[in-house]
Amino acid sequence: MLPWKRLLRPLTALLLTAVVAVVPAATAHAAAPSSGWNDYSCKPSATHPRPVVLVHGTFANSTDNWLAFAPYLVDRGYCVFSLDYGQLPGVPLFNALGPIDKSAEQLQVFVDKVLAATGAAKADLVGHSQGGLMPRYYFKFLGGAAKVNTFVGIAPDNHGTTLDGLTNLLPYFPGAEDLLSAATPALADQIVGSAFLTKLNAGGDTVPGVHYTVIATKYDEVVTPYRSQFLTGSDVHNVLLQDLCPVDLSEHAAIGLLDRIAFHEAANALDPAHATPTNCASVFS
Repeated sequence: MLPWKRLLRPLTALLLTAVVAVVPAATAHAAAPSSGWNDYSCKPSATHPRPVVLVHGTFANSTDNWLAFAPYLVDRGYCVFSLDYGQLPGVPLFNALGPIDKSAEQLQVFVDKVLAATGAAKADLVGHSQGGLMPRYYFKFLGGAAKVNTFVGIAPDNHGTTLDGLTNLLPYFPGAEDLLSAATPALADQIVGSAFLTKLNAGGDTVPGVHYTVIATKYDEVVTPYRSQFLTGSDVHNVLLQDLCPVDLSEHAAIGLLDRIAFHEAANALDPAHATPTNCASVFS
């Protein structure tokens, strides 16, 4: 075996492990049905007139990613739905690995299904990690901007990630990028400078009609540098978690999976008319 091939395998494994490590590994939870959400008989109230669609991150699924946040919203009177997308053949439970543009098509179908079931004219979306990136393709190229009012991205890789510089090593291993693209297209799509990101961000980060909020943590070890998560546009609210609570140490996984300070700020974005200050005490809200 050629020397570069011997090095290629651990490098690819390292890239995969870096992402897998930030996703809950309890596959037993993934098999359990959601509780209180994905109820297609739910009708939005006058207080919360739009259903909320939750979009999971890479290597996650529609249940594990939202075990804390979905009930948080349900308890506040929202109709909440979550989808699985980006599945690869023969890979159960771990989703969001397929080409991101194709995943956006799955989101398009799901949002239409939710709107038809609830009777709402528009939905709101909240996404974690890749789930905070992929819907932007739906808005920009698949007509989603006409069907979505508010979009909250929690730790999104809007301009790609360097994985703390690891992706800069790929050009030194011939065939590494091709292998990554073939095996897990979504990972290749999320690397800084990918063809997908170049197309998505050409002409501006946002499109008219959608209210954007980005919630990031400076301790993010997956989407690096963390400020690359922020969007530029006329209707964008970029939030750094530590500006709300300086002692919050949440990293990439925790901010989306269990951080009630981030949840509170996301809820403010969904219902700005009834927003309350987000601070360290929001963990008790």
